[in-house]
Amino acid sequence: MLYIIGLGLGDEKDITLRGLEAVHKCHKLYIEAYTSLLSFGISSHGLSHLEKLYGKPVIVADREMVEEKVDGLLSEARDSDVAFLVVGDPFGATTHSDLVVRAKQMGVDVKVVHNASVMNAVGVCGLQLYRYGETVSIPFFTDTWRPDSFYDKIKKNCELGLHTLCLLDIKVKEPSLESLCRGKKEYEPPRFMSIKTAIEQLLEVEQKLGKSAYTEDTMCVGFARLGSEDQVIVAGTMRQLLTVDFGGPLHCLTIVSETHHVEEEMLGFFSVKE
Repeated sequence: MLYIIGLGLGDEKDITLRGLEAVHKCHKLYIEAYTSLLSFGISSHGLSHLEKLYGKPVIVADREMVEEKVDGLLSEARDSDVAFLVVGDPFGATTHSDLVVRAKQMGVDVKVVHNASVMNAVGVCGLQLYRYGETVSIPFFTDTWRPDSFYDKIKKNCELGLHTLCLLDIKVKEPSLESLCRGKKEYEPPRFMSIKTAIEQLLEVEQKLGKSAYTEDTMCVGFARLGSEDQVIVAGTMRQLLTVDFGGPLHCLTIVSETHHVEEEMLGFFSVKE
């Protein structure tokens, strides 16, 4: 059996009882470590928290392994119980749907254990989840690559009166372009997009396209380390949030559209302090 187990958003204590029972019966444990991270990261010190609770080693599965070499993991799951641990909920990233498809194609049975994810935890600020439109991802810009495909999706959400959740890029074990050109992979240090960088990029795209999807005065909500004990939630205009220190990763951002009075009352508790 392949168990795909959601870990929640904070630390090792956020796993569900059902998830922990599955972990304890599994012969081998892998943790996916590139779509999101728990609050303590994936250092050896951080993994020790998980291994202490689980009572067995945890193998870090990077993007290359999951997307290119996953057949070995699935072959193991044919003969024994294997756990694939995912921060948040197993289906918060499309990669994990692909994993289920490949498992079933190989005749491997799959069980999923759900947990909290950023997709529902953002409701803590008071913006109601059914008033959200399509979620978008904001990638890091480079000198030669400054994509704007997310812009029209935000504009469409706004026209429908729907809020937009922006998931911000993280780079974990990414090979540098120079090393790929040399034919020998060398990995760049981890990078995590901040709310400040996301807003700067959003405003750059608005200035370039000029379709009035949002402005510096558009209300947003910034979230940092959502679900952890030291989470930070601040509501304010894009201009205001540029000056807020949200601290360490992970960050995400909601662009607010039409609101009703209950949402506005809740947002008031998180308003930026002038």
